[in-house]
Amino acid sequence: MPLTDQHRFGMQLAQMSRGWRAELDRRLAGLGLSQARWLVLLHLARFEQAPTQRELAQSVGVEGPTLARLLDSLETQGLVQRQAVVEDRRAKKIVLCPSARPLIEQIETIATALRHELFAGVDEADLKVCMRVHGHILANLEKS
Repeated sequence: MPLTDQHRFGMQLAQMSRGWRAELDRRLAGLGLSQARWLVLLHLARFEQAPTQRELAQSVGVEGPTLARLLDSLETQGLVQRQAVVEDRRAKKIVLCPSARPLIEQIETIATALRHELFAGVDEADLKVCMRVHGHILANLEKS
């Protein structure tokens, strides 16, 4: 059975996603963080106010117990801190420690350099079309 363009698109998208993440992980290996842990730090840094553990898990796209283990290791490294929520004793806010900021800046610098390399030669108009197509597919996924 011949592959359709939709099939090729899906395979190519998955390959690109895995490859991009693997290359970023390779470049970040010297920082002593696993992919899962640097991803949590980046998501956490993008919140304007400290999220609850549940909000952070949703943002990262992992289950609560998985995030709890990651937070345990990040807390042991002195990069994050859990703080009780006054209104809900079961909830915990996750706060970045000051020592995490320089590390996050390094992660961002490395990620930005890789992004510039990967988008070299990509026309801005083509990028906008690609983003529109991806947006449409994501909207269809949300309907499912």
